[in-house]
Amino acid sequence: MDEKDGKVEEEKKEVPGESKVKPEMKENVKPIKPVGEQGTLTEKMRANPWIISTLVLGIIVLILLVGNFSGGLTGGVVSGGVISSEAAGNTVLELANAQVGNVELIEVNEKSGLYEVVLFMQGTEVPVYLTKDGENLVGGLTPLSVLQDAQNTPTQQTPTEVPKTDKPEVELFVMSYCPYGTQAEKGLLPVVALLGDKIDFNLRFVHYILHGDKEDLENKRELCIREEEGQDKLNKYMVCILDSDNPQEPGDVSACEKEAGINSAKLQTCLNNKAEDYFAVDSALSEGYGVSGSPTLIINGVQSSAGRSPASYLVGICAAFNIAPSECSESLSSSSPSAGFGYNTGTDTVAQC
Repeated sequence: MDEKDGKVEEEKKEVPGESKVKPEMKENVKPIKPVGEQGTLTEKMRANPWIISTLVLGIIVLILLVGNFSGGLTGGVVSGGVISSEAAGNTVLELANAQVGNVELIEVNEKSGLYEVVLFMQGTEVPVYLTKDGENLVGGLTPLSVLQDAQNTPTQQTPTEVPKTDKPEVELFVMSYCPYGTQAEKGLLPVVALLGDKIDFNLRFVHYILHGDKEDLENKRELCIREEEGQDKLNKYMVCILDSDNPQEPGDVSACEKEAGINSAKLQTCLNNKAEDYFAVDSALSEGYGVSGSPTLIINGVQSSAGRSPASYLVGICAAFNIAPSECSESLSSSSPSAGFGYNTGTDTVAQC
């Protein structure tokens, strides 16, 4: 039979919502609350028939599981274990009406070796797929071309709107061994280098640790470099250590400290005497902003949903200027770095630790 033409609405990927705090002193910063409300289930179902399809499929599968359907569809077998399209449509319709009610059968098509049983419910046409032997229901079909196009198209995330200032304050909260945190660092550092003193950038640390003692030590090492030597030297250290095959190797750490011009003796004194206090300050900020994952980018007090490529970070930060500088017109890589250590190309993601 001919496949019925139909329009399928694209399902848009949600981007984490914008969160805001009042522009007060950081000590008094309030937890960020997400802006915007989710639509009701009914609204989502009307906007996206595939949700309904999933629910219908779930209902029918439940019926099958409790024993109302055993040994495949009965009746209408043509040959070779293949049931007729009429039997497929009528049986699926009966099952749906028994549970949902007010369901109509529109048509039954053959599609990709399956029966496509098109039902009408709640003002929407809903396709349900059935194997031709009548034994199995199948979820919605996704053409391979769609998956290939999605794979080959870079993810473009729209940065959330943030307050504009003459000199944006940019804070990236990470944990040092979180692979997505290091991915964000590798994506953001080229932007920080490009914008220089036109922004106020600080690499900060979330208020929890997931990767053991090695992470606790490296967090504090980087905190001490930031506080005792300055963010610029920390940036140089980060560019080096992020390229390490084994960041726990003392030789790698020493080499990166030397490359960044860091006073190692001063750093050790800080680790022994001040690091805990520095971490406590960042932890308070992290909790105050409502940070719940590494990485989290805060621009002018607002959580940003900018993607992890240098180009996406540049767009997100430049949107926070009252008057964007000429550097905002520069072209940076639209490829996201790989997660973890090492400078490789990866895929854009919103994953966090």
